[in-house]
Amino acid sequence: MKTDVHGLDGKKTGTLDLPRVFATPYRPDLITRVVLAYQAARRQVYGTDPMAGMRSSAHYHGYRDLRPGVVMMNKEMARLPRLHGDTPSHMAMRARLTSGAVGGRTVHGPRSTRVWAQKVNARERIAAIRSAIAATTSIELVKSRNHNYGGSVPIVVDDALQNIKKTKELEKALHAIGLEKDLERSSDKRVRAGRGKTRGRRYKVRRGPLIVVSKDDGIVRAAAGLLGVDVANVNTLNAELLAPGAHGARLTVWTRSAVEAIGKKYA
Repeated sequence: MKTDVHGLDGKKTGTLDLPRVFATPYRPDLITRVVLAYQAARRQVYGTDPMAGMRSSAHYHGYRDLRPGVVMMNKEMARLPRLHGDTPSHMAMRARLTSGAVGGRTVHGPRSTRVWAQKVNARERIAAIRSAIAATTSIELVKSRNHNYGGSVPIVVDDALQNIKKTKELEKALHAIGLEKDLERSSDKRVRAGRGKTRGRRYKVRRGPLIVVSKDDGIVRAAAGLLGVDVANVNTLNAELLAPGAHGARLTVWTRSAVEAIGKKYA
């Protein structure tokens, strides 16, 4: 399968034979499994204090072997651990420790010892990356991710794209390729609904095009000024970059050397 190679001005400069990896069957089940494993590996463990609600002198006085003046039986009182001894009058016989009492423990609370990481076989991970790479060649799958692009895929650009150091120059080159509408879509920054906006994730930014390069000569810094645009090295490419949110077929811009390198890596 052949594809056109474009210059920074958007004009065709030649053709390129796509490697066999771009013909891999689309496996959304594998992509979902691997992407969820990536997300689980980044999850920070959390849990409550194991002694929370248990730091109290409350105890139960319902045992029959206690003397009659101390035993709590036959007094129409719930059989719960209660405060005794030298306690203030308003706290005397207050229930503690149990989950139903004020200041009591939590039932089955989150534990910091829980392991969130998920194991994925190496062949499954590689197969998911290959499948996500091949999905970038289907315009139907690309449009299913709501990318606003009407041209042909995959988009292959000359290696001069890697040498861009200015955000304006990169934006101009992407507009020449035909990505102006998708860049406008991904630049829509919105405030998140719900409680999450007070927890370090106030804004939601849509995922725009992904640029895959073989070498960084300044393009990573140039793309930092464009919302939703990511730059990935071909040697560190993973399924989550190609399929954010476990939804495959992200609109991807490949440099000519990146296509050749991906063909050698997954030959």
